[in-house]
Amino acid sequence: MIRSIRNASRGLVRELGFLEPTLAGTDLAPSAVHALIEIEAHPAITAGMLCTLLSLEKSSVSRLVRKLVDAGEVKEESSNGDGRTKCLSLTAKGQGTVAAIHAFATSQVAAALSRLQVTDREAVLAGLRTYTNALHAGRTDTGRIDRPAVTIESGYRSGMIGRSTEMHAAFYRRVGFGAYFEAQVAAGLAAFVQRLDKPVNGLWSAVESGRIVGSVAIDGEDLGAGLAHLRWFIVDEGQRGGGTGRRLLSEALSFCDRTGFTETHLWTFKGLDAARHLYEANGFALVDEQPGRQWGEEVTEQRFVRKAA
Repeated sequence: MIRSIRNASRGLVRELGFLEPTLAGTDLAPSAVHALIEIEAHPAITAGMLCTLLSLEKSSVSRLVRKLVDAGEVKEESSNGDGRTKCLSLTAKGQGTVAAIHAFATSQVAAALSRLQVTDREAVLAGLRTYTNALHAGRTDTGRIDRPAVTIESGYRSGMIGRSTEMHAAFYRRVGFGAYFEAQVAAGLAAFVQRLDKPVNGLWSAVESGRIVGSVAIDGEDLGAGLAHLRWFIVDEGQRGGGTGRRLLSEALSFCDRTGFTETHLWTFKGLDAARHLYEANGFALVDEQPGRQWGEEVTEQRFVRKAA
C-alpha cells in the first residue's frame, strides 16, 4: 500500500508539471505560482501568513516575495501606517498572471475529469482531500483525521446502479464470481429502480463526500403480498466495520416495519460470517441452506427470514 501510494504521488507530481522549472504555463517557479494564488485569495496577507500557508521558512518566503515585487507581480504596503508590517497584494500584472494560472489549471483538471465517470470524479476529490489532510496532520502532529460523515439517502441517486454493481463485483470476485454475476446485479438493479414509484419498494444509499459507499433495497413485489425481499446490500471495503452497514440495514428494516410486511427474506451464501452476524443481530434466522448456482458458481446458498414483531 505505501509503495503504491508513493508511486501514485510521484506520478501526480510529474503529470502536474512540478518537476519542470516553471509551472502552469508561466515563467514562474512552482513556489511563486502558489504564492500568487494565496496572495489573491487572502487580501492584506503578510509574509508571515504566507510562510504558514506555503509551509516555507521565513527566509525563503522573504526572497520569494522580493522576486515577485521586483518582477512587478506583487506590491507591498504598510499595514495601517505601521511600517514594520507589510501587506501583500497583486499588481495589475499580477492579477493577469493569476488569471492565466487559473485558466491553465482549470483546463488541465477539466481535461482529466472528462475521462472519468461521475462517481470516479467524486472519489478523486474525496481521496485528495483526505490524503492531504492526513499528510498535514502527520507534519503538524495534530493526530488522526476524522473521516467525512456518511449520510444515508433514500431513493435513486445518479450513478447508483453502476456504483452498487462495482461494489458487488469487487467484493464477490474473491469467491470466484465474475462477469455473469456482475451482469445479473446490474440488470436486476436497473429493472428494480423503474419500480421505485411503488410504495412497497425502497432504495437507500450510504454517501460519503458525494460518493456512494453502500446500498440496500427492499423489493416488496417479487416474493408476493406481505413479503419483503432485502436485496443489493453491499458496503464499500473502506466502510466495513464502521457502522455504515448497520445503518443501511436499519433504514431498510424500519421501512419494512412501517410498510407492514409480515416477513423479510434475504438470500446469501455460506461463509460470509460477518454479514450473518449482522443479520442475526437484527432478527433474521437461517431457514434454508442448499447448494446452488444462481450466481454462476456453485456455493451453499442460504435463506434468512425475519418475521414481523
